[in-house]
Amino acid sequence: MTEIAEGPGARADAGAVIRESYSFACMRCGYGWEQSYEIEHHQDTDGHDLVCYLANGRIVPSPLSRPTCLRCDGHVVRIMRPGRVTTALDAAHIEPGDRHWHLAGLMHPFRRKE
Repeated sequence: MTEIAEGPGARADAGAVIRESYSFACMRCGYGWEQSYEIEHHQDTDGHDLVCYLANGRIVPSPLSRPTCLRCDGHVVRIMRPGRVTTALDAAHIEPGDRHWHLAGLMHPFRRKE
């Protein structure tokens, strides 16, 4: 999901602020989570474009360059459109805080039927 924001959420020196959300699934430990980001566009003193990613108001690395699992710190992470983790947890009747689920169970609702 992408939306352009202006106003209170943007820092004064930022151009347009874009909000994007993603779902993530760690291929190492099976943990799944969702995160929203504010993406600020700036220019440095030489006029070069800079992009800052913010999650929960803190500057973070781009989630697309080298995502890191929040549970095991692994870097083999699948990035999906927003809502995939929540949809899978709902379909499997799993509470988000429940640690007794595996990646296979998370992805089961999305397998193609042949």
